[in-house]
Amino acid sequence: MRRFLTKKELKVKRKQTIYAGIGVIVIIVLYLFLTRKPTPTPELPVVCVTPAQQQDVEIYGDYVGRISAQQFVEVRARVEGFLEQMLFEEGTQVKRNQVLFVIDQDQYRAKVDKARAQLKKDEASARKAERDLARIRPLYEQNAASRLDLDNAEAAYETAIASVGMSQADLDQAEQELGYTVVRSPISGQISERYVDLGTLVGTSGKSLLATIVKSDTVQVDFSMTALDYLKSKERNVTLGQKDSTRSWQPTVTITLPDNSVYPYKGLVDFASPQVDPKTGTFSVRAEMSNPDHVLLPGQFTKVRLLLDVREHATVVPQKALIIEKGGAHIFVMRKDSTVERRFIELGPEFGNDVVVERGLIPGELIVSEGYHKLTPGAKVKVAEALTEDENKDGKDSL
Repeated sequence: MRRFLTKKELKVKRKQTIYAGIGVIVIIVLYLFLTRKPTPTPELPVVCVTPAQQQDVEIYGDYVGRISAQQFVEVRARVEGFLEQMLFEEGTQVKRNQVLFVIDQDQYRAKVDKARAQLKKDEASARKAERDLARIRPLYEQNAASRLDLDNAEAAYETAIASVGMSQADLDQAEQELGYTVVRSPISGQISERYVDLGTLVGTSGKSLLATIVKSDTVQVDFSMTALDYLKSKERNVTLGQKDSTRSWQPTVTITLPDNSVYPYKGLVDFASPQVDPKTGTFSVRAEMSNPDHVLLPGQFTKVRLLLDVREHATVVPQKALIIEKGGAHIFVMRKDSTVERRFIELGPEFGNDVVVERGLIPGELIVSEGYHKLTPGAKVKVAEALTEDENKDGKDSL
């Protein structure tokens, strides 16, 4: 026989069910609380920063130059005659006034002898005219000779003196021409091969050039700069070709040899053309450079590097930190609270892997050099430790 629960028993049963349900719920909540995973905090972008440096920056320009001799002299025959002697070795060093060639001297010695004899004859005539004048003058004063006799004697004496002067000039010219038969070196330098053979009639049209001499202990480096380079140099108050004692530096030139080695001596710009060539839009510049070992050969082409300017106390940043867009160049600067700001800057000349900042940055400010691609203005960042070169190559993508 089925037994029915009393009201009291039903009430107790109901309470037991409620307590059991509450216990299950508490157990479930406690389980969920203990086994839940913590909410992940967002990771900060990792960047590399470097301070903006302040240093003296040397600005260079690269050009193509040509070496020329400081002096290049053509040795020519100044009188006509047959070439008899050559008194030097081709391609060697010769000294100033050294005898190089001798031209047949016979006809020129004959001219000298003839002019000297004529001079002696005229001098004798002048002495006779002087004695005649000396006798006539007192006779005229005593009225023993006429005025005509005195005038004739004075004219004869003056004519004789003039003849002596003409003969002396003829003798000087003849001796000078005789001296020209001995061809001497006008400068010290290296002489070329002879351009005519012995026995050749020289001094005539097309046969007067005997050899050339080059003085190359000091050479000149000629190169061309654009008109824009000129304007930029004027903006920096640099006048090429003129020394400025107020500057701590001068526009020096360094050249690279054909084997890509740097020539050990530096040159100094001593001339700049006052006008621009309208055909090329360039103007000529020349530097003088020492060449004691004759390594530089006249006519040789070479690479020229010219010191255009020295920017003192310039603010410098690495080129890899720049972000170039249509609106200009900007960088990310880290503030003291580790947040970054986008800073637009005005760029100056580049040198090596760095660039000069004209405006927009203060020396010492920390700039983001790596990892800026994922940054937004105002973002908080984490600074990475300095990486070695190998680590930088392996881990650059992880930034």
